[in-house]
Amino acid sequence: MPAISFQSVSKAYPSSRGSKDNALLALDGVSLDIEQGEFFGLLGPNGAGKTTMISILAGLTRPTQGRVLVLGSDVQTEYAAARRKLGVVPQELVFDPFFNVREALRIQSGYFGVKNNDAWVDELLDSLGLADKAQSNMRQLSGGMKRRMLVAQALVHKPPVIVLDEPTAGVDVELRQTLWHFIAKLNKQGHTVLLTTHYLEEAEALCGRIAMLKSGRVVALDRTSALLKSASSNILRFKLDAELPQALAVKARITGRIVQFPAHDALEIENYLSAVRQAGLQAEDVEIRKADLEDVFLEVMTQHRDTAAGIAA
Repeated sequence: MPAISFQSVSKAYPSSRGSKDNALLALDGVSLDIEQGEFFGLLGPNGAGKTTMISILAGLTRPTQGRVLVLGSDVQTEYAAARRKLGVVPQELVFDPFFNVREALRIQSGYFGVKNNDAWVDELLDSLGLADKAQSNMRQLSGGMKRRMLVAQALVHKPPVIVLDEPTAGVDVELRQTLWHFIAKLNKQGHTVLLTTHYLEEAEALCGRIAMLKSGRVVALDRTSALLKSASSNILRFKLDAELPQALAVKARITGRIVQFPAHDALEIENYLSAVRQAGLQAEDVEIRKADLEDVFLEVMTQHRDTAAGIAA
């Protein structure tokens, strides 16, 4: 039995004029299974449909068609059973300002009918670096501490399936390391993890399998290692102190001074470097590296650039 099963799931939103003919299609027949114990990544650009998938999985949005199961429980017709099996860490910092950290976790336990949960609450506080904040009011926590608290609340009822929706967006390196150490530990203990993130190095390091969404459709689905092997090129990387000519710039990925070109062979590498020299520019810190998940992601998205428009966030 899959931990999570999306079965031909579509979601359409009415257009601003209320016409069904011009509905915005956020998801278009998405089907995928996430097996028990997997660490699974869900990637895609803004507006690809990731948030809609998570909202449907959590029972917050109803699909236009299709169904979603969590360990065999339908998220619509068996909502309570599905929700007990699921722990969701949302993107937004949502907290109750009237309670301290320990009280908030005890109340969250009560929502799921979990009693005598203090030992697990203590473990969560210790593992997420919140032990010294147990008596602090939620309003007194920094943004990073509130993010840790969201994780603790999602895990307080020991769900077998954990959903992390951009959990490290805008947080410091220490929190990222603390969070991933703890989540990796839970995954090794058998918990299923579904991660959405824009930090592709995290997905590459953590996820055994990855799905990529574009315009509400799954455009790539495979093991992370297979996706990396599928990359069609190596990467030529160097630094410049001046702008590339437009004819070269359109072929490159440029981040500040860093310029990167996909290069299939030695001749292509030499042609790029020769073109840079002919433009009167000096390439510094030249290196050739293997394609990483960001390169694969950009290649997949480029291949599907002409997918139909009209997609909601």
